This record gives sequence, C-alpha cells and structure tokens, in this order.
Amino acid sequence: MMKNRFLVFMLALGLVAGCAGQKQATKPAGTQPPAATNAPTTSGAGQGQTTSQALDPFEDPANPLSKRVIYFNYNSDEVKPEYLDIVNAHARYLASHGSARVRLEGHADERGSREYNVALSERRAVSVKRLMLFQGVGPDQITVVAYGEERPVALCHDESCWSKNRRVEIVYEAR
Repeated sequence: MMKNRFLVFMLALGLVAGCAGQKQATKPAGTQPPAATNAPTTSGAGQGQTTSQALDPFEDPANPLSKRVIYFNYNSDEVKPEYLDIVNAHARYLASHGSARVRLEGHADERGSREYNVALSERRAVSVKRLMLFQGVGPDQITVVAYGEERPVALCHDESCWSKNRRVEIVYEAR
C-alpha cells in the first residue's frame, strides 16, 4: 500500500515538474525540437571566421535528451527522483513528435535467478513507460524489452558494477 502511494506521488511530481517548464508555445507534431545551444565553429585554417551551428539536442550534453539511461536501486522498479527530469524530457519530446518511437530496455544485475531478473527488468521498463504515458505519449510509441542480467555493461562482482547494470535504456528507433 505504501509503495502504491509513493508511485502515485512520484507520478504527480513528474507531471508537475513536466508542466512547470512548459511556458513556451507548443509546436505542432513533426517539427524539430529547438536547438539547445548555438556553438560557434571556426571555418578555415586560422582565418578566425565563426559560424553558428545548432547542436543536436540528442548529442548536447547539457540537454536531458542526451541522457538515455535510468538507474535503479537494488531490487526496485521505482524511478529515482533524480531521473524524473530525464524521463520527462523524453516524454515531452515523444508527445510532441507522434512519429517518434522508443524501445525501453530493462536490465538487472546478476543477483537473483534469471527468471526473477527478467521480470524485475520488465517492471523497471514498464515504470518508465507509465511515467511517459502519463505525460501524453502514445502507447504505440513505446516498446518494452526485458533483458534481465543478460546484457551487463559492467562485469565485476560488486556494488560498483551492479549499480551500473540496474538500468533502463531509452533507445530511439525513430525520431
């Protein structure tokens, strides 16, 4: 019961946080997201000429869309508060780009049986999916895949590795 209350609280918090930053006009579906930063680039060898070139928001480290991994606590499928901005940014992008598609890949660390870890990794991906759906993303835009412990990013057998393996990766299939 307490876990359900916490989940409802986190969903409400995510909605409030997502709405608070939306004071600009909404763009029609299919338009490109605004460039996060204009980075000057030098053209010509030593000529000192600069031009503005917009950074892709998916490549700009200052933009939350460039972050596509959500980490989880041990044996938990609750999205940590520090990852809500990332989930919300991707949800806003998906909601405003109806043709965009993502695959949410759930992962677990090596502890527990394979069956348990597959189920846990699926619950993690579904938790991220729920938050995105709550913000207007279409269910047909999201696919969930559960890998369990089968695709670790870190191979040692201690908390420093396990914490990197407890994750959901947001993989864009179409932008």
